[in-house]
Amino acid sequence: MEATDPISAAAALKRGGLVIMPTETVYGLAADARNTQAVMAVFEAKGRPSFNPLIVHVTGIEAARQVAQVDVRAKVLAQRFWPGPLTLVLPLANPNAVSHWVVAGLDTVAVRAPAHPLSRALLEEFGGPVVAPSANRSGRPSPTTFAAAMEETGPSAAAALDGGPCEVGLESTVLALLDKPRLLRPGAITRSQIEAVIGPLAEAEADAKRSPGRMARHYAPELPVRLNVESPEPGEAYLAFGPARHDRLFQLSETRNLPEAAANLFAHLRAADRSGARGIAVAPIPTDGLGEAINDRLKRAAGFVG
Repeated sequence: MEATDPISAAAALKRGGLVIMPTETVYGLAADARNTQAVMAVFEAKGRPSFNPLIVHVTGIEAARQVAQVDVRAKVLAQRFWPGPLTLVLPLANPNAVSHWVVAGLDTVAVRAPAHPLSRALLEEFGGPVVAPSANRSGRPSPTTFAAAMEETGPSAAAALDGGPCEVGLESTVLALLDKPRLLRPGAITRSQIEAVIGPLAEAEADAKRSPGRMARHYAPELPVRLNVESPEPGEAYLAFGPARHDRLFQLSETRNLPEAAANLFAHLRAADRSGARGIAVAPIPTDGLGEAINDRLKRAAGFVG
């Protein structure tokens, strides 16, 4: 399939088809969030567990009100970070706002406004809420290029938009705004940025089931992954962070730049997985700022997070 335009892609969504959609975070497999058959097709294409909720993509705060109950905190955060890589978990506006498959039986919905120009054009043309989980098979590294998305779930799509490489490269930050604000999944919008707007965040576990991307083994290549490795073993591929030399070297960021490392992470995991190595070793990554999100993805890729 060749890439098309937002008008044709929106028409495919209206017919109940799936669409490969670029966002600033990763490529998504999009469907009409109100069409149960289309949403079920997303789960089938990805091999995604039905208990794992989906994120609803909208154009902005007014569109979010159609599916979610938006409080003052949500409004303030949306004004600061939307469009962008922040997902808010909020109470459902009503039980029929989206397909029950979208919320996995919960009384909350995860919603965000993506920043990529093509995703925004598609949402404007479509005129309704769209689910768009990462366009990979469930558990695999998320696709950050058009080619990777097409390889993973392209055969299930009726249309596809080529937006080039994803700028952020990690899935969105997920923040629950129910009783207390809780960071359910770290991302490019960091803990400190959120706390600067709404104050301290509570522990996540009380609302963990309301977020995607929380499975113990997720974002995972086929090869075993070792973390915090200073000296890779012979036969391993090495994801480096800083100057390094190795036979199978995949440089996340030679200058130790966290945004650059985030943007390269999934593409390098995919490339290392196909390098003929016997395993993947990953250099230590700082845990502050964006490093929290990078380490979260790496721990799940290695199967170390429950």
